[in-house]
Amino acid sequence: MNELNLTASAAEYVQTSVKEGVLTILMNKPKKLNGWTGEMMEAFTEAFSKAATSESTKAVIFTGAGHYFSAGVNLGGTLEVMHPKKLHAMIVNHNQQLFEAFLRFPKPILVAVNGPAIGASVTSATLCNGIIASENATFLTPFAALGITPEGCSSIHFARLMGEKNAQRMLGTEGWKPDAAQALEAGLVQWVVPQEQLQVEAQKIAQDWLVKGEPRGFLAGSQLEELERANERESKELADAFLGGAFLLGQFKFLWSKKKRVPSLVFLTLWLLRPLWARLL
Repeated sequence: MNELNLTASAAEYVQTSVKEGVLTILMNKPKKLNGWTGEMMEAFTEAFSKAATSESTKAVIFTGAGHYFSAGVNLGGTLEVMHPKKLHAMIVNHNQQLFEAFLRFPKPILVAVNGPAIGASVTSATLCNGIIASENATFLTPFAALGITPEGCSSIHFARLMGEKNAQRMLGTEGWKPDAAQALEAGLVQWVVPQEQLQVEAQKIAQDWLVKGEPRGFLAGSQLEELERANERESKELADAFLGGAFLLGQFKFLWSKKKRVPSLVFLTLWLLRPLWARLL
């Protein structure tokens, strides 16, 4: 399905279909757990961009194929060796633009989380109008474990959604991974349904929004301007963390253990040479 006439490269990663004014954008790399590689992010960003101006699209459902919603950003596939200042700027711009694709989308968005969601796939979902989760969904934001800082406006938005205690449980060293029922109780998601009913119920909610004239808005009373400021700040802090020694060494060890030799050696190279290139930042 390719209702938006996506480019061939984007159509490899996402499918789109329209029903009664509701466009479904389906991440479609289930064997790769719908991980956010550069290609995947470019694909759904293109879909959002075209949906923003599509006359047939009044609201969007964003979901995933298979058992996972998304394993999150593929860190090893998004960084490469280059001049430190250029790499820092690339990380800032990439992260900021990723979340702006959600923040600046002008129509209501419902995220239908069909399974485990990790990292940016969680934080970006909270920037939409609402989240409906299947009973087998889980939510993980392992920023502290990775040695990086919060992103996706979560440094301010999570506490509003769930309260300070639950926000810190997810964002801090505890690494709390709520299941769907716990996420509903905490306020992270707004609906939970059986797996087999997820898409049907998501369609009902989105169509109800159209009947009621639901505008594009943000949960917990957050406003676009402040979320954009948070995204800009967090993107700079994240770039600083990405270029820190603890993160680089940790990524090398993790990727090496997964036998991903090429990306692991990129991180090892960055770590070994850090005493030299860090002066250039």
